[in-house]
Amino acid sequence: MTNSSLTNTARIPPELSAEIRRLMHDLSNALEIVLQAGYLLNTAEIEGPVKEWIGLLDGGAQQALKIHQQLREFIRTHSA
Repeated sequence: MTNSSLTNTARIPPELSAEIRRLMHDLSNALEIVLQAGYLLNTAEIEGPVKEWIGLLDGGAQQALKIHQQLREFIRTHSA
C-alpha cells in the first residue's frame, strides 16, 4: 500500500493506532537484536560461505529496517 492509495484525510483510528505502535515497538526491539548480531558477526574473522550468509543476513536486516522506517512514517502521518 502506498501513500497515494489513501487520501490525505484518511486516518487510522486511535485505538488501532495504539496497537500498531505497540507492535512496531516490539518489532523494533527484535530487529535491533538481528542488526546487532549481524554487526558482531561481521567483525568476526570468518571466511567462506558463512561470510556470504552473514552478508545475506545483513542485507535482509537492512531491508527490514527500511521497511520498518517506512511503516513508522506511514503510521505517524495517518494516525488520528
